[in-house]
Amino acid sequence: MRHLSPTGGRPTLAQFLIESRRDVPNATGDFDDLVTAIALACKAIALQVARGVLAVPAGETDATNVQGEVQRPLDVVSNELFLSACEWNGVCAGMVSEELDEPYVIPSRYTRGKYLLCFDPLDGSSNIDVNMSVGSIFSVRRAPRGTAVPTTADFLLPGTAQLCAGYALYGPSSMLVLTVGRGTHAFTLDPQLGEWILTHPDIAIAPTTREFAINASNQRHWEPAVSRYVQECLEGATGVRGVDFNMRWIASLVAEAHRILMRGGVFLYPRDAREGYRQGRLRVLYEVHPVAMLIEQAGGWASDGHARVLPLVPEALHERRAFLFGAREEVARIEGYHREG
Repeated sequence: MRHLSPTGGRPTLAQFLIESRRDVPNATGDFDDLVTAIALACKAIALQVARGVLAVPAGETDATNVQGEVQRPLDVVSNELFLSACEWNGVCAGMVSEELDEPYVIPSRYTRGKYLLCFDPLDGSSNIDVNMSVGSIFSVRRAPRGTAVPTTADFLLPGTAQLCAGYALYGPSSMLVLTVGRGTHAFTLDPQLGEWILTHPDIAIAPTTREFAINASNQRHWEPAVSRYVQECLEGATGVRGVDFNMRWIASLVAEAHRILMRGGVFLYPRDAREGYRQGRLRVLYEVHPVAMLIEQAGGWASDGHARVLPLVPEALHERRAFLFGAREEVARIEGYHREG
């Protein structure tokens, strides 16, 4: 007898994780528990984001976070949802968040685990005011000292140490994009089943593109290599590139990364001459590293404009860096322009 499938024959996130674990000797399932907890937090945030301004208690206003940036009420809510979903099940040793100055210590009433979680609970939250896509970004590493209370130094690991990276996109449909080191895969949230369903397995980024994303209003501050690249794109078919390019800019790292994973392109957030931008603006541990892993697992390339970013070892929890990623040949071209000087 043939059985009907609740998901139309597509794997759920839980099934995907079980299948992935079969290839890992001595796997205990703790890693799956952490990813499942992250996915639960993302489902809860998706519900809050869908409510928009209705999710914000009356009278609650914007604040400023530890990095001096505007902190929306939903930033705070999303941060709390991540912490509460991931602190209790005995798999996390500690967490780092964009919204917290220091590492989050697992409360003593819970058992500590062997993994470190770094996350940006709500990337692009300023877009909520205009009802545009926002998301969450996360990265999982093994704790260097096991279940000991982690120090700041324990989090300062290269991106190559990541066991898992991903993001959730809260748009017309909510999607969870994930890598565990064997390709990049996208799951769509079925609101009726409440399950993440695998809809885009083995995403692949084309090595070339005719689409780039950059905030062109900062052009006067760019390094010569970036200005050269963008100018060549703008010259289109009559210039040295010989083809016309389209330019995009959403001001949300998750949304930019998702577009590139789905249809190709290249993203540039270069360092520039302004104070506070001279090394770049995107945070290494919970923005640059996880997105870089997703991009490279999909066949793309991720760089700071000069070199690959995954081997980078940050010196501080909230260290910032320039970030360029997407079509492999385009990123290599920009790196080459920097070498030429």
